[in-house]
This record gives sequence, structure tokens and C-alpha cells, in this order.
Amino acid sequence: MNNNELLGIHHVTAMTNDAERNYKFFTEILGMRLVKKTVNQDDIYTYHTFFADDQGSPGTDMTFFDFPNNPQGSRGTNSISRAAFRVPNDAALEYYLNRFEEFGVKHDGIQDLFGKKVLPFEEEDGQRYQLISDELNKGVKPGIPWKNGPVPEDKAIYGLGPIEITVSYYDDFKSVMKQVFGMTPIMEEDDVTLLEVGEGGNGGQVILRKDDQSTEARQGYGEVHHVSFRLKDHDAIKAWEEKYNELRIGNSGNVDRFYFEALYARIGHILIEVSTDGPGFMGDEPYETLGESLALPPFLEAKRDFIESEVKPFDTSRK
Repeated sequence: MNNNELLGIHHVTAMTNDAERNYKFFTEILGMRLVKKTVNQDDIYTYHTFFADDQGSPGTDMTFFDFPNNPQGSRGTNSISRAAFRVPNDAALEYYLNRFEEFGVKHDGIQDLFGKKVLPFEEEDGQRYQLISDELNKGVKPGIPWKNGPVPEDKAIYGLGPIEITVSYYDDFKSVMKQVFGMTPIMEEDDVTLLEVGEGGNGGQVILRKDDQSTEARQGYGEVHHVSFRLKDHDAIKAWEEKYNELRIGNSGNVDRFYFEALYARIGHILIEVSTDGPGFMGDEPYETLGESLALPPFLEAKRDFIESEVKPFDTSRK
């Protein structure tokens, strides 16, 4: 394996209209662990929350910005249209189906997608997700279910599944995914392609859909902000920076996010990040209390008092 190639999905970042409600939805209903409560490093008036597996492993975290006064987004083409979460098997989907009924979560029932069982559902603000069954799945390894969560470990979400991207310029976008990002089409149907990267499987796939009829999506809460794909280390991300520059793809340059290094590029309308697997989320908080207090990277620590006076506090301690 080339040391610089993408290893799978790293994280997905979306926008919420209520960080506290979103926290309760992800921890109490979905059973994912809040592994970091911090702020958006580019907008310190905004929470950035990370929900993941038991230890915040790369490839397991769904993250949220809570932009003040952010309008509601609108669905449409040229957007990241749905995030997904992996569960161990088909029986886990049945478990969540019953759980969604119990908690009044809007869902579309268990369906088939590219030979896998999926359960599409929505959050209160309209954000769209689906659970995908790892029954017979091979490829990118999952994470570790949250050991102290409300969902039994043999049923719980333990990683991110295929990210769905919908565009009007389908053939051009697919070409970039193949030629620049090294993705391989493994299944194609009318106006939809399943692409795979790294070791593949549910943790390394993109569902690309064509839609040249709908109006363009508008960013806002209830919409996805960006998707990130995994890279091994610092050397790999520097190699990608050079690659982007050689191809004249506009990019952010390497950004040290403290928990990982990041590099951003906009492909058409889609913001794609590549991120290093480390250092991870365990460096500044002990395992037992991950996500319980406001964590700030060292370069923001001096502004802690100001930040804490600006963001609306909410309790994430697990008593």
C-alpha cells in the first residue's frame, strides 16, 4: 500500500441548530460517545462537538458546528447529502428500528442499498443519516462501541459508513474522485456509483448520485459542512499538499488542528478534507472523562475565559 493513499473516511462535519439537543440525540438515542467538546478553531464563538466510538478512533467521528444565527439549510444537488454509521449486523438494524420507534425518530424503514441493509433516518433539524449493516462486510476495520453507552455493545454504532454526495456534474466529479483521490468504482447503477478507497468496505466508500434536476442545496443547519478522508501521518498530508499544488487545486495548506492535521480543498461545491489519523483525542483528557469539559487546543488556552463567556454552556458530564 502506498503510504500516502487515503485509508477510508476520517470524519464528517455537519451543522446543528442546537448543540445541546444534538448532544442528547447522539449520546442518548444513537449511543455514540461525546469524545470532545471544543470550539471551531476558525470561529471561536461556535461549539465543535465530536461524537465517536469508545476512544475517538479515526473513522468513527461525526462532528458538529453550532453557528450562532445560522439559517436553516435547504436540500438539493451539489451537496454532501447523507452521512452513515456502521452497526455490526442486520440484527442491530432491527434493534435501532425499534429504538427509533420508541424515541419518535423519523425514519424510512430498513431498505437494501448495493446489497447491504440500511436504515435511513433524520434528526429533528432535518439532518439526514443512515445506519448500514456490517453483516458480511470486509475492509476498513470498525472502531470500538461505547462501553458505557445506552446501546448494548453488540448492537451499537462503531464507525462511519459510506458518505453520500449528490452532484449535477456527475461524470466530472467521478473522474476527479478516481484520478485525484484514487477511488475505484465497484458498483454502478443508473445515476449512482459506489466508489471505494483504501481497504474499502463500509468504512471506505462514497455513494455518488447524479441530480441535475433539483435546485442547488444551500448551506445551513441540517446540512453537512464537509467530509474528511484518512491519511497515515504528517508526511502523507504534506505529500497531498504538494499534489494539490502541482495539479493547481486550490487548498488551505496543512492546518494543525491539534487532534489531527488537516488539509482542505473544494472540489466543485464539495469541501473535502484529508486528515491524519493522529495524534487523536486522548492527549488532553483522560479516557474516563472524555468530552465532559470544554477542551481547547494550547493556542486557544489563553483565551479560555473569553471563550467560556461567549459560548452557551451545556452540561456534558456523565454522573
